[in-house]
Amino acid sequence: MNDQQQDSGNAVRARAIAKTYVLGKHRIPVLQDISLDVSFGETVCIRGASGAGKTTLLHILGGLEQPNSGTVEIGGADVYMMGEGRRSHLRGTRVGFVFQAYHLLPELTVEENVMLPSMRLSGAGRARVEAEKRCRELLDHVGLSDRLDHRPPELSGGEQQRAAIARSLINDPDIMLADEPTGNLDSRTGDSVLDLLFDLVDARHRTLVMVTHNDQVAERCTRSMILADGVIR
Repeated sequence: MNDQQQDSGNAVRARAIAKTYVLGKHRIPVLQDISLDVSFGETVCIRGASGAGKTTLLHILGGLEQPNSGTVEIGGADVYMMGEGRRSHLRGTRVGFVFQAYHLLPELTVEENVMLPSMRLSGAGRARVEAEKRCRELLDHVGLSDRLDHRPPELSGGEQQRAAIARSLINDPDIMLADEPTGNLDSRTGDSVLDLLFDLVDARHRTLVMVTHNDQVAERCTRSMILADGVIR
């Protein structure tokens, strides 16, 4: 953990977050005055029904979608007060995303997909070599060392999510944000993927914020909260 992390006290700090979508003449309020703190090393679950705004909140916490009002800090840095360039760099170095739909590029191999977030940071030379080594180590850890040259359509759903987890860790982020990571998997495969995700988070002392509508998934986190009617309860 670096000095900035120790000084800030929180991995993620959100204050008075509000988000409203406008569709034609209609305004659709999704989030209203949400504040929360997530400490380094915590595993936190945000539960809620489909359409409650969980994904929107996760995207806002990770710097992917700007709120209408409110502030988000990652490791003490105010995400939406910085320009897009700095915000993109922060996302790339401090945050790892795991999505329900995997978001692997079908034309790339598994290895290329996992390497993708590191390309902008590593460039060429020694940094690139180290990123390739880390990629191989991660794929070995998630049980895909024999699938390096396969493409996503050749993998099962569970294998694709394992590749997505490896990709989210390639830049060694402090914070993992997971959006219904088992939503497209059967229960047995989902349990296996969750075991892997929590093992990796624990082994690397990372912070995890996960959204789900599944109470059994939520029980695996150290802290849980409910998002309903646009507010945290």
